[in-house]
Amino acid sequence: MSPIAMGGPALFIGTDTVYVALVRPELDPADPGVRLAAEQAGVSPEEFAGPGNVWALMLDEGGEGDGFELPGARDIEADDFAEQLQRSLAAAEPFTAEAGNFLRLEARPAGDAWVVTARVTPPEGHEDGAAPQTLELGALPAAELLADLEEFRRALA
Repeated sequence: MSPIAMGGPALFIGTDTVYVALVRPELDPADPGVRLAAEQAGVSPEEFAGPGNVWALMLDEGGEGDGFELPGARDIEADDFAEQLQRSLAAAEPFTAEAGNFLRLEARPAGDAWVVTARVTPPEGHEDGAAPQTLELGALPAAELLADLEEFRRALA
């Protein structure tokens, strides 16, 4: 289960200490924090919360969290990525899956788990051209990965 509470669809892959997460955050205009931030910004809570259709990629490795927006990313692309992962996991052979040019997962089976490496490339203009990162996500239980993918795809539907 994800340690990230975003309110919208989120695909969390990893552990509590190292992970990548594809998320579409949704702010609740009724949330007191959102209402206060909107007041400080001089806009309505609904305007501040926005349409909730901006995708982001979050990552963390040993407390060194980062993340970036994915301009132009859409629900259909997130669903396609999740479906690609489901098919690859079902094939039970090493695979590489890509989400645009910002995330590539390389995985190989290891018993009832998958050893997963994430290669993350921030978009141009992110934090003065932040360099691509490689995160070793470790051995992740296959059943949990498949359940998370199914839950993510249901949230998108």
